[in-house]
Amino acid sequence: MPDDSEMELLNRWRSGDLEAGDALFGLYFPTMYRFFHNKVAGDVDDLVQKTFAACLDSKDAIRGSVRSYLFGVARNMLRQHYRDNRRTREQVDFAVDSVADVGITPTQELAAKADRRLLLEALRTIPLDMQIAIELSYWEGVSGRELASVLGVPEPTARTRLRAARKRLEAQLRKIAQSPALLATTLESIERWSARIQEQLASDPEAAR
Repeated sequence: MPDDSEMELLNRWRSGDLEAGDALFGLYFPTMYRFFHNKVAGDVDDLVQKTFAACLDSKDAIRGSVRSYLFGVARNMLRQHYRDNRRTREQVDFAVDSVADVGITPTQELAAKADRRLLLEALRTIPLDMQIAIELSYWEGVSGRELASVLGVPEPTARTRLRAARKRLEAQLRKIAQSPALLATTLESIERWSARIQEQLASDPEAAR
């Protein structure tokens, strides 16, 4: 079920309460910014604004969490952004095309550690839905049910895709890592993120639903 407080904020915002909208925006702006940051060149703030505007204009009922609903809208907004900005106006297939395939070169974080730079580079070479699954699961800690809602597939399918995404990412890391030590450090980073999320799920079993 959706979080009552966040759902209340969204409903109040849709009813014209600007303070509720500001509160929801403040709560989820960092999350939405992270979603777009590694997938576009510039336009991040604009895409975040458009995502929230689409949520305001939509009258769709929310069956999952407000967070998964926002991620789903953001994914659709990203698809529209790619279509609008490609010269050929071809449809981008998120199951096949990667950020690199789309021809996007997001700004690299100059201060990022080497393992994070390697991870970001590898993420940009795997299909977009795999990238989204990895980032939402390991960085945002979304549940299997939430991921299924974002991708628009049954939960078992979402979990299968996440496992496939992890294998694809590891293969890409092994391919582009410049040293065995850097590869090991990067893989350990993924394991730490995974362990942190598993600890959260163990302490709160409802979060896994």
